[in-house]
Amino acid sequence: MISPAGIHGGDVEAVARSLGVPPDSLLDLSASLNPAAPNPGPLLARHLPAIVRYPDPTRATAALADALGVDGSRLLLTNGGAEAIALVARLHPAGWVEDPEFSLYRRHLTEIRPGGPRWRSNPRNPTGLLADPSEHASVWDEAFYPLATGAWTRGDRDAIVVGSLTKLLRCPGLRIGYLLVPDGDDVERFAALQPRWSLNGLAAAALPDMLEQVDLPAWAAEVSRLRLQLHELLLRHGLMPLPSDSNWLLVRGEPRLRELLAPHGVLVRDCSSFDLPGVARIAVPDADGLERLDRALACALWENRR
Repeated sequence: MISPAGIHGGDVEAVARSLGVPPDSLLDLSASLNPAAPNPGPLLARHLPAIVRYPDPTRATAALADALGVDGSRLLLTNGGAEAIALVARLHPAGWVEDPEFSLYRRHLTEIRPGGPRWRSNPRNPTGLLADPSEHASVWDEAFYPLATGAWTRGDRDAIVVGSLTKLLRCPGLRIGYLLVPDGDDVERFAALQPRWSLNGLAAAALPDMLEQVDLPAWAAEVSRLRLQLHELLLRHGLMPLPSDSNWLLVRGEPRLRELLAPHGVLVRDCSSFDLPGVARIAVPDADGLERLDRALACALWENRR
């Protein structure tokens, strides 16, 4: 019996404990990470001396501002995208969220007000579809935008943008997010709400070098290619993948997919927390991951249909 699905993906540790296996033995497709990014381990290892110093985000902030093509005075690095969301909600506690949508917005907003400032993930999490260019939001969550488009941001200069580099750089345990404020806003208003040394020292030291490895157009093209292969693979197994612009697919056709795949070493996201019962979210894996998922589906679905 595997552990129950949580409100987020990435619960590989809990599932591994329930199965009695090491976490590294599971292919975690419940967390939608970048399948095209290099393994960050070797680069991070070169920056381990930073852990004996207090963090200084100055160089990392300048490097990210340069990558985004924005003035560094508009940018604040955060402890993952989750902290960026929490900071915005503290200064703008009333907003409007159209479900299905990422649960952290409702968690941190103190008032959900129809017609209020709109919060919108782009592409939408969980559907994976990009917003129409005509759409407007007061807060755009662009955690997955670079992998869907090959560009850092859609560039709405009158909106607040929150982002998560840990998805793009395939390092969710490192916790690197950011907040980009509109022209004329004061990012220090948000910085004043952060705990001191919010960005850890390893992240601050390594981020400039990690950004040097980023190739958004190539990564987005590779995600698109792998997503098509994943779509075709799922169809071959009698499942029904839905259209997506993102590095994941929503899948219908087997409501117990998470339970069936976990004993075969593959973890996918149950979408009940999005009020989408019977739907699974499967992150786009690399080529090796596709082969492993193919084998796991063949075994799991055959056993279930006997």
